[in-house]
Amino acid sequence: MDHHYDGEENDYMQQEDDWDRDLLLDPAWEKQQRKTFTAWCNSHLRKAGTQIENIEEDFRDGLKLMLLLEVISGERLAKPERGKMRVHKISNVNKALDFIASKGVKLVSIGAEEIVDGNAKMTLGMIWTIILRFAIQDISVEETSAKEGLLLWCQRKTAPYKNVNIQNFHISWKDGLGFCALIHRHRPELIDYGKLRKDDPMTNLNTAFDVAEKYLDIPKMLDAEDIVGTARPDEKAIMTYVSSFYHAFSGAQKAETAANRICKVLAVNQENEQLMEDYEKLASDLLEWIRRTIPWLENRVPENTMQAMQQKLEDFRDYRRLHKPPKVQEKCQLEINFNTLQTKLRLSNRPAFMPSEGKMVSDIANAWGNLEGAEKGYEEWLLNEIRRLERLDHLAEKFRQKAAIHEAWTEGKEEMLQQRDYEIASLSEIKALLKKHEAFESDLAAHQDRVEQIAAIAQELNELDYYDSPSVNARCQRICDQWDALGALTQKRSEALQRTEKLLETIDQLYLEFAKRAAPFNNWMEGAMEDLQDTFIVHTIEEIQGLSTAHEQFKATLPEADKERQAILGIHNEITKIVQTYHVNMAGTNPYTTINPQEINTKWEKVRQLVPQRDQALIEEHARQQNNERLRRQFANQANVIGPWIQTKMEEIGRISIEMHGTLEDQLNHLRQYEKSIVNYKPKIDQLEGDHQLIQEALIFDNKHTNYTMEHIRVGWEQLLTTIARTINEIENQILTRDAKGISQDQLNEFRASFNHFDRKRTGMMDAEDFRACLISMGYNLGEAEFARIMSIVDPNRMGVVTFQAFIDFMSRETADTDTADQVMASFKVLAGDKNYILADELRRELPPDQAEYCIARMAPYKGPDAVPGALDYMSFSTALYGESDL
Repeated sequence: MDHHYDGEENDYMQQEDDWDRDLLLDPAWEKQQRKTFTAWCNSHLRKAGTQIENIEEDFRDGLKLMLLLEVISGERLAKPERGKMRVHKISNVNKALDFIASKGVKLVSIGAEEIVDGNAKMTLGMIWTIILRFAIQDISVEETSAKEGLLLWCQRKTAPYKNVNIQNFHISWKDGLGFCALIHRHRPELIDYGKLRKDDPMTNLNTAFDVAEKYLDIPKMLDAEDIVGTARPDEKAIMTYVSSFYHAFSGAQKAETAANRICKVLAVNQENEQLMEDYEKLASDLLEWIRRTIPWLENRVPENTMQAMQQKLEDFRDYRRLHKPPKVQEKCQLEINFNTLQTKLRLSNRPAFMPSEGKMVSDIANAWGNLEGAEKGYEEWLLNEIRRLERLDHLAEKFRQKAAIHEAWTEGKEEMLQQRDYEIASLSEIKALLKKHEAFESDLAAHQDRVEQIAAIAQELNELDYYDSPSVNARCQRICDQWDALGALTQKRSEALQRTEKLLETIDQLYLEFAKRAAPFNNWMEGAMEDLQDTFIVHTIEEIQGLSTAHEQFKATLPEADKERQAILGIHNEITKIVQTYHVNMAGTNPYTTINPQEINTKWEKVRQLVPQRDQALIEEHARQQNNERLRRQFANQANVIGPWIQTKMEEIGRISIEMHGTLEDQLNHLRQYEKSIVNYKPKIDQLEGDHQLIQEALIFDNKHTNYTMEHIRVGWEQLLTTIARTINEIENQILTRDAKGISQDQLNEFRASFNHFDRKRTGMMDAEDFRACLISMGYNLGEAEFARIMSIVDPNRMGVVTFQAFIDFMSRETADTDTADQVMASFKVLAGDKNYILADELRRELPPDQAEYCIARMAPYKGPDAVPGALDYMSFSTALYGESDL
């Protein structure tokens, strides 16, 4: 819907009548219009407790636009649509545009769709149209109006101000003095006009805007920066803002006094003219009412129904009670007004009032007499006609009641009788349906009397020539036809139910027999599938042979099982044959079992598939067990040789180290030969490791053919290697000790004999108590402190045991002639020429170079009273040497 603004009717719009030009609106002007129009709208919307933020967005649903128009016009608009859909928004905007148009404004190219779509140019154009109509159109100054009137008002008000020259609504206002002059002219106390300068427009504009907002309740609609920074400020924005000043100041007392004087002069004429208009209108309205009412009262055409005639009577009573009394009052008031008007005209020397032709008081009296005549006899005719129709309506109502009761009872009965629910019903449901149908047959017989009564009433209405007999006859015929149809359908349903009951009883017996035989057979198949899929874990040939024997026995039972399956399926086939022959719908599933033929066949097929799979699995397991047995024997044959060999070697090495045959060198040679033979045996161990790896990969966990495990062999082998290496080391250490201490072979043999005697556990080591007993046997007189000192020497790591090597070290120290700290100290004193200190040169002269430098680096400077430069302390050095040895 497009609205247009009529430029011919309103001269003030001539410069604005082409909105297409405004589609090219200058951006600076658009910004000013947005600011100004938004503030102008909010100055009115705040009276309704709301405001807008974005002029093209907030009017899109039309709600605030309608509210704005109600506030500025003081009138109520049509009720707005509250929906959120586009059609609701367009409806609301159209209501607003229709209201604007109703005020004599035609909108050019402004449609509701553009406003709803948020078209900024169209929205600003629409708001400008509202501002022109409600804020500027009514301005009138000395025969000029609207824009010209507003401009003339500004020029008159600013005339006393020499530095103000208002010629238009754009550049004339750029310096701000025009706004300040308008305020100062009406409220001089608000602005000190003498301090304002024409070359300071920013201060002037902001002063005017702030004062107007604070003291005149005119919102700030413009920005000083926009006006100063624009070559030609927007005319619409300036006009909108200036019109607010006009409305704020236009109620001056002077204009009000002049208006009152004119009003007094015109009051008499206006009142008389109003009385004349009122008479003319009242007379016209009353005559028109009489003209319309008389034909209605003269109408004697009867209605066919009681309701229509009663409505005529009710309308006539409403006429008497509601419509006629006000008209009697209007007739009386008309005569009073006519007399009053003639008196006022006579008193004010005006000519007497002559009503229009046909509207004289006598004309109205004649028309009223005709109305009264038409009323006579109308009410009596109405009552007689109502009594006549009442007799017929009683019979018709009786017919309708009985027909309605019967039709309500029959509603859905044909559909119920025609439904084939018995085709999908179970046996128990069929029996219930039969009982329900028997009850319905009894109910049907009971309704026979009502059908006969309905037919009799219809016949009576025909005889009395009832106006609506055709519809009564048609309804009666429908009821009789339906009654016959119900009887036929009832008999047909009874036969179908009885036939279906017999068929379902037969099927039920077959279902029961199927269930009795299918259940155990299904259990047998499930057990068979479970056994055939059961995973087995066997470890011997005997176990897998037992499983194979049991499987062969099971396979022998399959032919007999298949016969039973065929018999069970034969029962179901018999049921299917009955269903197909008699077209009985199998109601659901077998009530006695959840097992169906498909399930039986599926499981039987599964059993048949599982049998060869089980055969293959048993064959493969038998082959695997044979291979495992071969691997066991292969491992056992080698382990049973290697295990005793390691044990024998361990015992032989132990005897060599204890029995002391020959010299230490003989024992050492003998042991090294043993070591070589042991190392040469390593490939057999590696081969056994390979066999063990195969056993592990085959997941074999036991081997009845040997007591040896790979772990036993590994531990024995490592002990053998460790023992031969340790024994060779011990013999080598004994040779070193013997040579260093000068111990004879006989002494060594004696030490070994003593050690072996007291090594009661035969571990190659003595514990502390065995060692104490050995020392006592050799003549030592031991206290606890002395024994603890000796144990710290022989067992420095506090292991609680004494090895043969430690025993030899201790015994050689006790018996051999060894150097002491005093002997070394005496030797240094000889080299020093009997001095208490020694010089570095003396050491270099008497000792080999490396040993001389060793002593020089470690000897502390001598501190005695006879010390000389470079003197070294050989005494403390000697003591330290043996202190370290002891430690």
